[in-house]
Amino acid sequence: MDPRIRLRHIRCFLETARLNSVSAAAESLHISQPAASKTLRELEEALGTSLFDRSGRRMVTNRAGKLFQQHAGAAMLALSRAESSVRKGAQESTQLAVGVLPSVASEVFPLAAMKFRAQNPHCILRVMTGPNWLLLTQLREGALDMVVGRMAPTEDMAGLSFRHLYSDRVVLAVRPGHPLIGQPITPETLANHPLMLPPRGALIGPVVRDFLLSIGAQGLTPAYQNVSLAFGRRILQMSDCVWFISRGVVIHEISTGQLAEITLPTEILAGPVGLSLRDNTVMSDAHHGMADALREVADSAR
Repeated sequence: MDPRIRLRHIRCFLETARLNSVSAAAESLHISQPAASKTLRELEEALGTSLFDRSGRRMVTNRAGKLFQQHAGAAMLALSRAESSVRKGAQESTQLAVGVLPSVASEVFPLAAMKFRAQNPHCILRVMTGPNWLLLTQLREGALDMVVGRMAPTEDMAGLSFRHLYSDRVVLAVRPGHPLIGQPITPETLANHPLMLPPRGALIGPVVRDFLLSIGAQGLTPAYQNVSLAFGRRILQMSDCVWFISRGVVIHEISTGQLAEITLPTEILAGPVGLSLRDNTVMSDAHHGMADALREVADSAR
């Protein structure tokens, strides 16, 4: 490595890339903004290329910046773990950081977590939830070891690999006894009830929009945009709202009778669910243990 590049350069770069702002990164690192700007200039000079596209005060990583972010983030995480393992000793607990998307958060992942815990009692499972773009960013930077959920679009998987576990589909979730149960799903029948659709950026958003277009219902305006189980479940229980959502999100509520599902007979709404990993991931025992636990749960559900 170029001897001009120090840890302070990498820390400053990663924080700026995360926050898209030099001033915010400087505040987070407890240094002055001029010092942060100087540090970034030194790093770019050492690398011989710019790492950001600058638009006013906003800093967005360019192609070189994204590549450097991926590897630098993983390197910083490896250094942190190396330090931790030496300080605590080999007999101390290990950790596995997993990003969990809504499609697996309510049933599949909790069951897999219990299996994993039984086989790996000394490994602390650190679970993060959030939108897909955030979890994939944290995965690239090394803050997460894996992300579990529906596969992201191809253009969002640069530097990442995907391991398929099973297929999930979008269903129409409603309260038990809903008047739409047993009725044809048409623009007219949907228009009679409040709609809950995925928000912009949700992985299932494009397939739901494609389905609505296929039946001529693309002009319907939703009452809510949401993929959160807690909010969606409560709204459905209190109203005649209909919710387009991955079946994995509401599978427990459906199986226990809290909600009902209307299956939509189209392959448009199906999609792969699995593990997303960094391309350069070296699989540890914990990685293999979680992958095996998820595969067991997925196989038992078929």
